[in-house]
Amino acid sequence: MVNEIKKTEDNVISTLGDIKRAVADFTDMFADMRGNITDEMIKRGEEIKRSEESFKTLSEEIRKSLTSGIEAEKEKLVQLQGKLEQPPIAFYAHQLKDMILDTTDEILIFEKTFTNEGTGYDTSTGLFTAPVGGLYQFVVHTCPYKEKHAYLGLVLEGNVIAAHAYDADNTYGCNTFGAIVRVKSGAKIWVKSTASGSNYQLYQSVYRFNTFSGLLVNN
Repeated sequence: MVNEIKKTEDNVISTLGDIKRAVADFTDMFADMRGNITDEMIKRGEEIKRSEESFKTLSEEIRKSLTSGIEAEKEKLVQLQGKLEQPPIAFYAHQLKDMILDTTDEILIFEKTFTNEGTGYDTSTGLFTAPVGGLYQFVVHTCPYKEKHAYLGLVLEGNVIAAHAYDADNTYGCNTFGAIVRVKSGAKIWVKSTASGSNYQLYQSVYRFNTFSGLLVNN
């Protein structure tokens, strides 16, 4: 019986040793697993952080791009609104103050206007001052006196941009010339005689009007 008890004690001790070794092995394995899991979590965390930073950078770039685009469209809308709110620019003047072309470079002054939208044409000076810059069309219609001459030019800021010459004829006639030209805001345009003399003269009546007109086509 003593031997059996001894044998049983040895088996118990051996089993406890096995259990202790197994627990130690499991503890070591768990520690390794925990280390691996911790490293993987740190790696994932860093990847997530980098992704968040990339997303923030991309979001900021998109925001700036959208903001810039919106501001550009707003500016276009403001400019378009300004154009829509801008009154039309046009004039149509007639009734010459002096029809004798005895002075070269003399400005032809049309004293009356049927139309003067934008008030650019001055009936006292014969000058049209562009209220806004843009593409304009100007037309000059004159009626020379029979058997007289008329040499005329359309002038923009001192430069002749269109001209017409009418030489003596024994009939009354009328002639038209003009130009389409881009004009800066504040620029002046007028009609003048490019040659002069006692035999240079225009004619007007209820049947024949001398006119000077202009229209803002596009700005």
